Amino acid sequence: VQLQASGGGLVQAGGSLRLSCAASGGTFSDYVMGWFRQAPGKEREFVATINRGGSQETEADSRFAISRDNSKNIVSLQMNSLKPEDTAVYYCAARGTAFVSRTYVRANDYEYWGQGTQVTVSS
Repeated sequence: VQLQASGGGLVQAGGSLRLSCAASGGTFSDYVMGWFRQAPGKEREFVATINRGGSQETEADSRFAISRDNSKNIVSLQMNSLKPEDTAVYYCAARGTAFVSRTYVRANDYEYWGQGTQVTVSS
């Protein structure tokens, strides 16, 4: 599976961005999809995941929402009320599973990764 993330950019604090990740080379609906981020000098951290059945799980902060469109092979991350501490490279990831309700929140659980898209939030 190949993943291509897009939609990053520079935004002022309080603004919104919508990231997208296009998948190819596999049966998209067979994969749990996730978003992670990595700021300079920090470890990659979980942002959100959506399972095959469409159930979402996000980090404790509910400013972000993940969605998927299986007809277009796209997973999206809507980010609202952005803060400077949200500045990072955002990565989409995929993990195949036979279980519709299975979710994954650890980076090590994911098999495939996109190249990342930079999000910079200015104060």
